Amino acid sequence: MRWGAVVLIVVGVVLDQWLKVWAVSTFREGEFQAFIGGFLSLGLIYNKGAAWGMLGGATLALAVLRLLVGLWITFSLLRGKYGDLWVPLGLIAAGALGNALDGFRLGKVVDPLMSHTLSSITQFLYKQDFPIFNLADVFVVSGVVLLVLRNLVRPAKEKHSSPAA
Repeated sequence: MRWGAVVLIVVGVVLDQWLKVWAVSTFREGEFQAFIGGFLSLGLIYNKGAAWGMLGGATLALAVLRLLVGLWITFSLLRGKYGDLWVPLGLIAAGALGNALDGFRLGKVVDPLMSHTLSSITQFLYKQDFPIFNLADVFVVSGVVLLVLRNLVRPAKEKHSSPAA
């Protein structure tokens, strides 16, 4: 699935960047409008760090790290490594590359998505709002969740098999 992974990565980066460009041209910073009821709003916030503003000001270092991760995964998939993991790894690469582009291009990451529902949950649990996010973040989290689920549902024999001597 080498080329399937490349298509997934390219489409993911294009969708992420399209939404970000649209948000920048449509909203003022800090402005949000309801999109899906109380669940999701579209708007514009800039983030110079990672989730919840962690590592604020480390935009260039984060951009380099994201670029390296995204390229490493992409080239590994092109070489045929991790073939059965091409969907989750492709999602992670697309997310890493999408946010890396923002870091290099703007010196900050564009976050156009906010969930009031998820913020209610994190406010209750941790007294903090859920981070404002973008499609690149959704891709990375989705890829990680798929990797975890795959590991949980693999047959026990496959998990513990050792190479034949």
